[in-house]
Amino acid sequence: MNFALGQRWISDTESDLGLGTLVGIEGRMLTVLFPATGETRQYAQAEAPLTRVIFNIGDEIKSAEGFSLVVASVTEAHNTLIYSGIRTDNDEKADLKETFLDHFISFNKPQDRLFAGQIDRFDHFTLRYLAWQQQSRLQQSPLRGLQGGRMSLIPHQLHIAREVASRHAPRVLLADEVGLGKTIEAGLIIHQQLLSGLATRVLIVVPESLQYQWLVEMLRRFNLHFSVFDEERCQQSQLDVSNPFDTAQLVLCSLEFISSNKQWLEHAQSSDWDLLVVDEAHHLAWTAEHASKEYRSVESLAQDTAGVVLLTATPDQLGQQGHFARLRLLDPDRFYDFHSFIEEQSQYQHIATTAKQLLSASQLNDELKSDLQRLIKEEDISSELSLLSEPEAPDDAEPARQRLLGKLLDRHGTGRILFRNSRASIKGFPSRIARPVALDLPEQYQNALKVFQSLNQQSSVAELANANLFPEQVYQAFEGGNSQWWQFDPRIEYLTGLLKQHKPAKFLVICAAAETALAVEEALRQKEGIRAAVFHEGMSIVERDKAAAYFAQEDYSAQVLVCSEIGSEGRNFQFAHHLVLFDLPLNPDLLEQRIGRLDRIGQQHDIQLHIPYFKQGAQQILLQWYQQSLNAFEHTCQTGRAVYEQDGPALLALLAAPQPDVMAVEQLLSHSALHHQQLQQQLEQGRDKLLELNSAGGEQARLLAAELAQADADVQLPMLMFQAWDLLGVNQEDRSDTSIILTAAEHLRCAYPGLEDDGVTITFDRDTALAQEDIQFLTWDHPMVTGTLDLLLNDNMGNTAVALLPNKALPVGSYFVELIYIVEASAPAYLQLGRYLPGTPIRLLLDKTGKDLAAKVPFDNFNRQLKPVGRQTASKLVNALQSVIHPLLAESDKSAAQQLTTLRLSASKKMQQVMQEDQQRLIALKRINPLIRQQEIDSLITKQQHLTDYIGKARLKLDAIRLIVVSHD
Repeated sequence: MNFALGQRWISDTESDLGLGTLVGIEGRMLTVLFPATGETRQYAQAEAPLTRVIFNIGDEIKSAEGFSLVVASVTEAHNTLIYSGIRTDNDEKADLKETFLDHFISFNKPQDRLFAGQIDRFDHFTLRYLAWQQQSRLQQSPLRGLQGGRMSLIPHQLHIAREVASRHAPRVLLADEVGLGKTIEAGLIIHQQLLSGLATRVLIVVPESLQYQWLVEMLRRFNLHFSVFDEERCQQSQLDVSNPFDTAQLVLCSLEFISSNKQWLEHAQSSDWDLLVVDEAHHLAWTAEHASKEYRSVESLAQDTAGVVLLTATPDQLGQQGHFARLRLLDPDRFYDFHSFIEEQSQYQHIATTAKQLLSASQLNDELKSDLQRLIKEEDISSELSLLSEPEAPDDAEPARQRLLGKLLDRHGTGRILFRNSRASIKGFPSRIARPVALDLPEQYQNALKVFQSLNQQSSVAELANANLFPEQVYQAFEGGNSQWWQFDPRIEYLTGLLKQHKPAKFLVICAAAETALAVEEALRQKEGIRAAVFHEGMSIVERDKAAAYFAQEDYSAQVLVCSEIGSEGRNFQFAHHLVLFDLPLNPDLLEQRIGRLDRIGQQHDIQLHIPYFKQGAQQILLQWYQQSLNAFEHTCQTGRAVYEQDGPALLALLAAPQPDVMAVEQLLSHSALHHQQLQQQLEQGRDKLLELNSAGGEQARLLAAELAQADADVQLPMLMFQAWDLLGVNQEDRSDTSIILTAAEHLRCAYPGLEDDGVTITFDRDTALAQEDIQFLTWDHPMVTGTLDLLLNDNMGNTAVALLPNKALPVGSYFVELIYIVEASAPAYLQLGRYLPGTPIRLLLDKTGKDLAAKVPFDNFNRQLKPVGRQTASKLVNALQSVIHPLLAESDKSAAQQLTTLRLSASKKMQQVMQEDQQRLIALKRINPLIRQQEIDSLITKQQHLTDYIGKARLKLDAIRLIVVSHD
């Protein structure tokens, strides 16, 4: 290398120092000043890690004085370069000595970095190209937003999410029966709307008792960090901004909070939301004469929000007026009059009846064919009818039946905005086996209750009933904190015996109070040394996760998890099938929630319900009411709330009495049982099998679940992540066969997304993630994965490389230039441009004549033949070939531009076809189903126009460049 004062060099090892100036040559040592950072470095001439900065004709360079120059020629005087060209500010000719180049010049373009000697490792280039390929595939994937949930792949839930989440501003009512996963369906819709850009701000409104459950569900299942808004949060936020609801994108608040404070409701209304989600919507009371303040509050929010999702487990058969009130929140223009609604609903019964006949008939009769032709008169269905009329059904008869069913579903009354699945239509639930055990009430409890009743004669019925149901709490209150009721409580002896009898089977124990749960855990530990974890509301989220993980893991784990009532909320413990109801809740919904921790789709065993109770008292009465009147232990009880609302006062009075009135108990049990049977009969008669078919998704839903299961088994994600972790400086340590602990290495290159100070445990296995909720479940939708792709692609890392191609069939010294162009098409997120024209990598492989060999030489095969080369050798190869690489770059731009034109046309054609089909279907359906909103059709038309414009504006960016030189070594 010929060194001269004033030359400009860049450090190969410290490129962030900027452009350096050679200011000293003494003997064999060089001194380089880096004015941008004020740093000075000394190097040995023979081993200096420096690359000479040389610009070429056509480059635009900037001077230290601030003006820019387009280079027209380059000359040399006294070993320093002089650039001549035209200034961009005044179009005048000018000369610029390299000594006076701008010190802050940065090399962002791959070709500039390559020629400046900023050459990355060989494997970094490979990883960058792989990341672009995956990014492009993900943007087009129909599974986007569905794969990432920590949930079992249950077809009907996935179907509802896909059907609803793809709509513009969906307004729907999710009304699945208890245990079928409405919260998961809502979470999937939220998740997919956020990932697709159809929504950016979401407000969830739930009863106060469910706030924590929703917070945990959204975080643990979907990695969505919602902020809980209450009085304190709003007051604090208002110190900084006028509207506290504008301080967060994802907000969760209670119905009680939002409806009891006019100020906060008005602020919530004035904040812009894309999606409003309301749980327990059947609690919103409405009649034509009067609406509750809760209903009016939600109504005001729904009017100002484009997308609305309501959740309710109460079907319309338990009150059509309440059902109408919920539909009215979704579309007040459509559902404006209750009596008109009732009349219209009756007309849809004929469609449902026809659909049932179509499902059951192996061969269509003339009457059924006539009905179908009349109902689907806008279309020609003669071919389908012909296939289904033959005595022996041909192979394509079943697809024809499904097509006809689909057309009927489109015509169904509320089928587009109402989704309801029942346990009768969804298979896969286990049986529930109740095992009640009667125990004697200890004398200590008897004495404590007598004292309590004599001292609290003026107490409410509810307080007296609670005392009789939970005598351990009364005893504890009298005896103080040091008393140990578990020393004499027979339920403890029963429980320890049960655990030893079934060891090592896992047991979930649920109690009403945290104090009871802590005492039970202490008793198991001290009396029998049984390993138990405890789980209650006084613990932090991290502590609860650790307790749940200790219970879930296989080796050195807890046999039993003792929970307070909060243990029946949100968590999935279906790897266990033994549930001990240490006490019974008064609320039938809470009982169902408790059992629902184990009674879930995917449970492999029958649920064993162990129910110890004190006989001849309040606990026995409550058990009899649940078992004999509601059959609530062995079957899902949809009617429990309605029966309790009617018979609750009489039940409470019996539970509060010092001595039960046997005859009154029998009367209550008979009355509640009759009421329950009547409601059950109404529900079964009112089941709309056509609506359930639409809600379940049929064969398409099962295919979707299978497709997601196949995606789970794909190894591309783990392969990409392991390479990225090695590159970025993230250590990996096996925790088990299916989980890995990630920690920061000393050479961690950046703030890595989701990596905590003490590390994080991850898994790619869905079953592991479901069993251990403290482990992060990595899918293509996970923030750690999307964040990793952003790190790989938004930085310069890997956008230059040099490699050797050992091949004696080619002349030594011959070369190839491999270029990766990216199609960039920017558009607002809600347009989902990536579905049609994602950030597509275009690969070119040019030989010395400029011929593109990429189509004949696949990347993977070619890449395996290459060998890496050291940075200094790489810089020498680049310098030697720089003059011949420049003309190839000009040729590559032309070739890539041709491919861009093809991609634009293909994307536009695909988009037009999809948009036109969607519009035509909705326009046709609107004539027969008024639930099709004109807003949806208008949105599609506008979207098509915008997409056409943005696709036409797509441009190319050279993203990466690799020089390959042939060797014979």
